[in-house]
Order: sequence, then C-alpha cells, then structure tokens
Amino acid sequence: MDFLLHHGFTMLGQQVSLAELTGQVAALAVVFLAQRRTLWTWPVQVAATVLLFSVYLSAHLGGLAARQVAILLISLYGWWAWTRRRDPVYGVVVRKGSARERLAMLSAFVAGTTAMALVLDALDASWAPWPDAAIFVGTLVAFAAQGAGLVEFWLVWLIVDGIGVPLQIASGLWFSAAIYLVFAALVVRGWWSWNRSAEQSGAQGSIQLSTGVL
Repeated sequence: MDFLLHHGFTMLGQQVSLAELTGQVAALAVVFLAQRRTLWTWPVQVAATVLLFSVYLSAHLGGLAARQVAILLISLYGWWAWTRRRDPVYGVVVRKGSARERLAMLSAFVAGTTAMALVLDALDASWAPWPDAAIFVGTLVAFAAQGAGLVEFWLVWLIVDGIGVPLQIASGLWFSAAIYLVFAALVVRGWWSWNRSAEQSGAQGSIQLSTGVL
C-alpha cells in the first residue's frame, strides 16, 4: 500500500497517487454498476474502500477515512440484501421511499452530521470537521438506502458530491474532486434510471392487483 500511496503522477500541478487514482476509478465504476443494479456493485465497492481509506488517512481527513470503514460494512450488508431482492431479468427490485422513510433519512443526516462533526473536532481528527462529517454521514445514509433499493439514495449522493468537491480541492486532492464531478453526472443519470424502474414496478403491481394476480 505504501507503494501505491507514494507513487503516481502530476495533474494540474498536483500529485495524484496510484492509490487515489485506482480507488477513485473503482468508486466511479461502482456508480456505473449501481445504475445497472448488478451485484458486482458491492465487491468493486469493497476494493475502492480499502484504497481510499489509506488516501484519506494520509490527508488527515479522519471523517473520510472512517467513512471508508463504514462503507465496507454497509457494502457487505448491501451485497447480502441485493442477493435476496434480485430479479433474474431486471436486477435488484427498486422502489420510491415512503414519506416516513424520507423523513428518517433526513433526520439521520442532520443528527448524524452534528454528532460526527463534534467528535471529529474534539479528537482533532479533521481540519474541516463539518463538511467532513456531512460526507461521512451522507454516505452512510446513501448506502443504507441503496441496500434497501430506495430511489432517493441517488439524491443523497448529489448532496455528498456538492459538499465533497470543494473539500477535496481545499485538501489538495484535485483528481478526487474531478472524479466527484463525474460522479454527479452519473448520479443524475442513475436517479433517472432507478426512478423510471420504480414507476414501472409500481404500475405493474397496480395492474396485478386490479386483475387479481398476486
């Protein structure tokens, strides 16, 4: 891992390590795979977390480093959950969250960000505790919703990307910031794809109920 951290290339005057390059490319692939609702989403995510953990730890971003550990654990849950909710033709079944689920996601994001920021500040584990914490908690909320097959997880990712780009730039991680911008474009496309699938599933369910087919 030391080799990957200390070797790389220069981009726009900034050093990009092989660990950052490989980890962010793998993370980018995760968004692409998630859009297609394939189980390969999760093992690729596991590989990305291992690499990015070392990158953020070396950049003194404790929240983003801890985020990778949490992502690893949630990825294992997501992998298990998707195997149980998999359609042999269309991939994992997705749906729109209820009003209660959306409120729970928002509450978890606000309360979790506040608590995590205070912890990071108290431990001096991050030079930017509030955005660092927001990205950490937003990621947990997004991956938990993704594991449950909720369309809204894409919208949470947009928030995370919006916070992450300026934080990565301020931290000197220009390549990661550029990747976050690509993430945002893929997230919008992913939301559109999942939203359409959820509407089709809902319409099919309504037809089955009206015809008495269960």
